[in-house]
Amino acid sequence: MTSRSSQISDSLESRAASALMPAFVEPAAEEDESDYFEYFADEPGSAPGTLNIEADASPPTIFLIDYSESNAIRIKIDDPEDCIAYLDKESVSWVDVQGLGSEAVLRQIGQVFDLHPLVLEDVVNVPQRPKVDEFDDQLLVIARMVTPRESGRGFVAEQVSLILSKHYLLTVQEEPDYDCFGPVRDRIRTAKGTIRQHQADYLAYSLIDAIIDGYFPVLEDYGELLEELEDEVVENPTRQSLEKIHRIKRELLSLRRAIWPQRDSINSLIRDGNHLIGDEVRVYLRDCYDHTVQVIDMVETYREVASSLMDVYVSSVGNKMNEVMKFLTIVSTIFIPLTFIAGLYGMNFNPEKSPLNMPELNWYWGYPLCLALMGGIAAVLILYFRRKGWFENFSGIKD
Repeated sequence: MTSRSSQISDSLESRAASALMPAFVEPAAEEDESDYFEYFADEPGSAPGTLNIEADASPPTIFLIDYSESNAIRIKIDDPEDCIAYLDKESVSWVDVQGLGSEAVLRQIGQVFDLHPLVLEDVVNVPQRPKVDEFDDQLLVIARMVTPRESGRGFVAEQVSLILSKHYLLTVQEEPDYDCFGPVRDRIRTAKGTIRQHQADYLAYSLIDAIIDGYFPVLEDYGELLEELEDEVVENPTRQSLEKIHRIKRELLSLRRAIWPQRDSINSLIRDGNHLIGDEVRVYLRDCYDHTVQVIDMVETYREVASSLMDVYVSSVGNKMNEVMKFLTIVSTIFIPLTFIAGLYGMNFNPEKSPLNMPELNWYWGYPLCLALMGGIAAVLILYFRRKGWFENFSGIKD
């Protein structure tokens, strides 16, 4: 009987341990998380200027906004050559290409805007590392834009390429359904602020600033999620909690990889002189640089919080395991003397053969007295453990 009791105790301990020990679970992500960490790389030996179109890329849609201080229009362009009439005007022309799903249209755009083959390659072959490149009378700025998902969890990241010239700005977006340029379009349409009083370099600054500011709503969502997750990890850590921590760490790492090089590219626009960017716009870019530094600080802070949550999870699971083992130890300790008594009387020595062979087996009240003795021992032990404080703050076992 003693062996049977120890087997039951070992079984309870093993089940409790398996239920509470941390286990790694791959997150069921909604998107391909490999995109968070990979930049585009050309195949070895491929010719410069080779375009690689994704099979699921959306077909390009072209919008043109032409504005001056007194007037502004917005039209949809069906043929890229229709943009030629606006490129040399004194007004500012913003040509926004949304989608990368047609190589023919993209090459036609490259001809219309006289893009260098390497510029077109960087624009089309996504994702590229954020950077700034100068080409004669054009300036290429590649940035990573993030927007919150409609579902409320995570974000959508895409590449935005800006080609700046004297009188126009060409932007190429990877995804047509997501961008954070709405406020800039509204300012142009309603003549709000001073955007229509400036040239194309100020428009480029406005879009870059909108891209950087678009990180703040995403990070606010992560801040709220980390607060909720912290309470969950402390109060009731589960395997799902571990999965959430793992996913958040990966997504914050992708945000860091997106924003960190953009700080360097904005700094190069401020530091390195270029005739396409005026001194007044460089002053505005300093403010944009400050916002970038704030975003980086928030990302680093949240990454540290997420890493600390992993330690809190391990500590909480360890404390919970200690409570379970404490409970099982108390139960085992209570049943040890009871098991001893039951095992002793299980030997069944015949009292008729010798007066020393358990004479109490013939007592009239022997069985009730034995049960009373066992119950008394259990009660004394429970009272002793309670006075020692071992029953305090038991949270119990939860799935």
